Amino acid sequence: MRLQWTSMGLAVLGALSLNAAPAAAQELNRDRNEIQIHAGQLFGDEITNVDVSGRRPELDDDVTYGVRYAYHFSPAWGLELSLEQSPNAVTNLAGGDVDLDLTTFDVDAVWHFASSRHWSPYVAFGAGYASADLDRPLVGLVGGQPVSINDDNGYTANAGIGAKYFPSRHVLIDLEARYRYIDKVLERFDDSVGTFETSIGVGWQF
Repeated sequence: MRLQWTSMGLAVLGALSLNAAPAAAQELNRDRNEIQIHAGQLFGDEITNVDVSGRRPELDDDVTYGVRYAYHFSPAWGLELSLEQSPNAVTNLAGGDVDLDLTTFDVDAVWHFASSRHWSPYVAFGAGYASADLDRPLVGLVGGQPVSINDDNGYTANAGIGAKYFPSRHVLIDLEARYRYIDKVLERFDDSVGTFETSIGVGWQF
């Protein structure tokens, strides 16, 4: 009886390994370098920790776009460099909106799991740098005193989840949702900013 169970177990393992071999071979055939362009939507947050003229300034919801390069060390793990731009604005101001261009640079680890011939879901996480460029200083009253607030730079941390679809071996379509923490975008009365971003990208593996 024991010999029978052992034989059945070996047969099952053999069948599983035969089924897994083509999938593993397909993943190993994927190229190590990847470059893509992407665009999407950024959902903003409050950017100061105080009211300015009785209002709390906010980073607006606006478009975001950029370019990514990734190097895959294995079928599962890769390192990704990402540069993004959002031609945004600061809203909820007494004197009207002020344009703010937000640029971020990230270095992320990417883990692909449950990959198949056409699909490769993944999670990404990392850190980086954010630079804000205000069109003009934010002016108003804080605690009854007139203030002028300029832009600043800060560090970022992010985490995201997505899936890549491969219509062919080299071409990919990338769907992603990502949360980003930004230390600050203003020099005074700054507050950390938490943004949520959704994007679609088109890429090439080589």
